[in-house]
Amino acid sequence: MSDKSKVYLKDRRTGQLVEAILIDGVSKDEIDVADADWRKAFNEALAVLEKAGVPKSQWPQHSHWDWRKKYEVTADQLAYRILGVECQKQIQGLMLVATAGHYCRIPSQKEKYLVYVHFVATAPWNSPIVVKEPTYALVGRILIAAAVQISQAEEFAGRTGLHSLPQSESWYRDNCGMTDLGPDPNDRSKLRYFEMTPEQANRFLE
Repeated sequence: MSDKSKVYLKDRRTGQLVEAILIDGVSKDEIDVADADWRKAFNEALAVLEKAGVPKSQWPQHSHWDWRKKYEVTADQLAYRILGVECQKQIQGLMLVATAGHYCRIPSQKEKYLVYVHFVATAPWNSPIVVKEPTYALVGRILIAAAVQISQAEEFAGRTGLHSLPQSESWYRDNCGMTDLGPDPNDRSKLRYFEMTPEQANRFLE
């Protein structure tokens, strides 16, 4: 059973806010449709980038993510939740979070529980890395805010953590105000690890 609440995205074409829905508990059918739509858009965009001679190092780093598989692996596990943002009958963003098994690394918060964001992505047509004229803004911000609110609801005081793809590092650092703890030596890809304290969480939600 999913919970739905009203949120607002910014239409980049008009500059206006438009009504959208935050879904806490995206269904299998919704995931299947979103994954198919996203895969088609990514394939078209990557073909354009390849034709233009853009180096693969500059291609969107999350274009290979398989959201159907992520759903299948976590569907029966209570600690995992998939959230989505829907607008104009399309899923505009998805996020997979875990509410158990993860602890803070920031010294002032060390060993306290946090909500861990395993994956978060906006639809390809919303990403400036993928298309020249993205459709909607604020998708990622809404999803990270939802992760923080889940943390608060779980009585983790907003503490949230994640590993960032290189293309998103500055966004988490500068836009979300998270603490950059540097490359994680225990992560297979040595991705940089970011964490949000209760104080940072409150500032972000404001």
